[in-house]
Amino acid sequence: MHIKTISSTSVYLKKISLVNFKNIASQSFDFQEKINCFVGNNGVGKTNVLDAIYYLSYVKSYFNPIAVQNVKHGESFFVIEGEYELKGRDEKIVCSLKKGQKKVLKRNDAPYDKFSDHFGQFPLVIISPADRDLVIDGSDVRRKFIDSVISQQNKTYLQDLIAYNKILSQRNALLKYFAANRTFDADNLNIYNDQLTNLGNRIFELRKDFLKEFIPIFDQKYRLVSGEKEQVDLVYKSQLFDMDFHSLLEKSLDKDKILQYTTTGIHKDDLIFNIGSHPIKKFGSQGQQKSFLIALKLAQFDFIKNHTQIVPILLLDDIFDKLDEDRVMHIINLVDNDDFGQIFITDTHHDRTENLIQKSQKPYQLFKLEFGGVILNHR
Repeated sequence: MHIKTISSTSVYLKKISLVNFKNIASQSFDFQEKINCFVGNNGVGKTNVLDAIYYLSYVKSYFNPIAVQNVKHGESFFVIEGEYELKGRDEKIVCSLKKGQKKVLKRNDAPYDKFSDHFGQFPLVIISPADRDLVIDGSDVRRKFIDSVISQQNKTYLQDLIAYNKILSQRNALLKYFAANRTFDADNLNIYNDQLTNLGNRIFELRKDFLKEFIPIFDQKYRLVSGEKEQVDLVYKSQLFDMDFHSLLEKSLDKDKILQYTTTGIHKDDLIFNIGSHPIKKFGSQGQQKSFLIALKLAQFDFIKNHTQIVPILLLDDIFDKLDEDRVMHIINLVDNDDFGQIFITDTHHDRTENLIQKSQKPYQLFKLEFGGVILNHR
């Protein structure tokens, strides 16, 4: 009974058609309901197919946020069309962009007014080498990760976040105006302070609640991926743990006036990644870092599934690289259970992928991509 419920609420992408997307001129793929693999040399477009699938859920590329740069070189537009089955209904999503015009997103031929209305409708989680940005880049990347996971199942949070960032931008513009005109108006600034405080407190509380639930899921996933080899930890860092938001803004006023931007608040929050109580960025091997990120994304998968009652699509981009055989088998065993729905995998090694997938006992389909767009389809 449990398996039946999972299956009936999975997102199933039946077909995707691409025109002028990245290096793909024109191509369609029909997909298996469980496991789909893309194999081939670097540069043939394996990851681009995954990115197109990601685009249909998030209305943007995972790898290049500048939309126009996803148009094939020498062309003026791209179109991505996906045919899904969700909750027993057929759904068609089309995303298109023409240079010089706004991006268009349609669901069953009806255009969306706001892309944010589409967010979380077709849940998807991607695990990719690009995730290393979460370890090596600044706190803004890790905040975006937290915000993305919460927003997929909480529209109010997303609206609060958009409003907070808008008011933050307005407060920063006011600080610049004060500096340029050598003036200051405390009453005007306090209007923004009050709005930031109200929104910021709500966002802070939801982030705390989210991580209270998320961290134990992450711990469990890491133990499964690593074979319980290391002790890891996620730590939520926020200035609001030490002082209330309004007091923070008052205390930092002189600094804000000098620097002409808001130096304190929930837009400075961070998520600290530790291994054995030390930063994984400095003390973790490549394999440990990759295991950490895989566990983070698998925890994201479970969190979304628990809150939306929809099993997300899972994209595994070059996941087997830099992992020892034990960790690879732990991952294969993980995705071999019925908690997962549709999975897409890319790899440069045809034989390695097929051997691993055959061990999973799941129906699969393998696409061999070659330069020139030649595709051999194996079942």
